[in-house]
Amino acid sequence: MYPWRGEFTVGSADSQIAIDTLSSKLDFPKDRVAIWGQHKTENLGIEKIVANIVSNPNIRYLILCGEEVRGHRSGQSLKSLHANGIDGDGRIIGANGAVPYIENITPEAIARFREQVELIDMIGVSEIAAILEKADELASVRKGPVGEPIIMEFAEREKSVQMKSLSGKISLHKDLLVDPYLEVADMEAKT
Repeated sequence: MYPWRGEFTVGSADSQIAIDTLSSKLDFPKDRVAIWGQHKTENLGIEKIVANIVSNPNIRYLILCGEEVRGHRSGQSLKSLHANGIDGDGRIIGANGAVPYIENITPEAIARFREQVELIDMIGVSEIAAILEKADELASVRKGPVGEPIIMEFAEREKSVQMKSLSGKISLHKDLLVDPYLEVADMEAKT
């Protein structure tokens, strides 16, 4: 359940630092960083970052570094999500990416993500020494964990994505909801 699959490395459970390297492939000492990896899309990639961060309440800082992903603008989209959240249609407010929609993460998880981490914008910086210097500076200001973990399951089944929150609801798509007894409900039909 934690962490969700993706292009990342898990480091120290005691670290409060997560690092998003965007399109750059960078490596960090496992004893100084909780989790790090690439992030190339402005939708599912962001969903995985949010899910991994809220499932570990010890992570309090997210360093956004490396080279931006052309077209997708995944770094700018993540900054917009952190600053502005999403609108009623799941679009990241202020995002300039090609398809900046969040469909598989609850608004509660997004709110928790925005509250839990301080986002450090180092987009364009790929020098490991500079990034680690910032990580060490942040680590010197120890913050306590934020609440309990929010655990979401991620499963791929026949080209569909399924997530289960602690509430027991499973989202296959923003317009479909499956209850724990696997009865499919059409959300538009209920409104």
